[in-house]
Amino acid sequence: MKKIVVLTGAGMSVESGLKTFRDADGLWENYPVAKVATHEGWEADPTFVNNFYNMLRKKCWAVKPNEGHKLVAKLEEKYDVTVVTQNVDNLHEQAGSSKVIHLHGELMKVCSSRDVDDPRYQITLTPDNCEVEPGTKAGDGSLLRPFIVFFGEAVPMISVAAAEASEADIFVIIGTSLNVYPAAGLVQYVRPGVPVYLIDPKPVSAGPNVMQIQKGAGEGMKELVEKLFAE
Repeated sequence: MKKIVVLTGAGMSVESGLKTFRDADGLWENYPVAKVATHEGWEADPTFVNNFYNMLRKKCWAVKPNEGHKLVAKLEEKYDVTVVTQNVDNLHEQAGSSKVIHLHGELMKVCSSRDVDDPRYQITLTPDNCEVEPGTKAGDGSLLRPFIVFFGEAVPMISVAAAEASEADIFVIIGTSLNVYPAAGLVQYVRPGVPVYLIDPKPVSAGPNVMQIQKGAGEGMKELVEKLFAE
């Protein structure tokens, strides 16, 4: 069975109604990055950061996977599929994708602020219990913080994602400008000669061997699935 690795960014979830962070009316317009997505911001005002992610979780549970998410999951009917996502939402999982690597953390989890990656203190929140009271402690006595890779922090899953990319028979990029590193560098791990498809409504300069489908996630995936299932 051929292996497809799908790299997704914020544009993947736009059709579900989630704002991107970087666009003109994106979340960073109203919430400065330094306040809500850095370790310094967390140290300075954990309550503000905590409430920001409570708000994001409620927004996330209010939306559903779009056609693009569903079609990525459909690829599993014919291919071995790994999704590598820069998104912190769980829409790929909701749509049925079985192997999802989250590069930037997971919105639906909270963890120890002393040791983010200690699985003993990671908690997965549920739709009816997705808010964390400011000041809530993890099992090790530190404050519970969002399980999010803040700016400036290491991206622990990047080596796992790079290994997947190096084994891909087909590499697909959806809804990312390829400006955010280290995720943007994953395409460098794809073996020479492996087809690379990029789905994005805006033109993206991603190298000479990349085939761009200049459509949104849903329409673009529809075109790609038809092509791949016909092969």
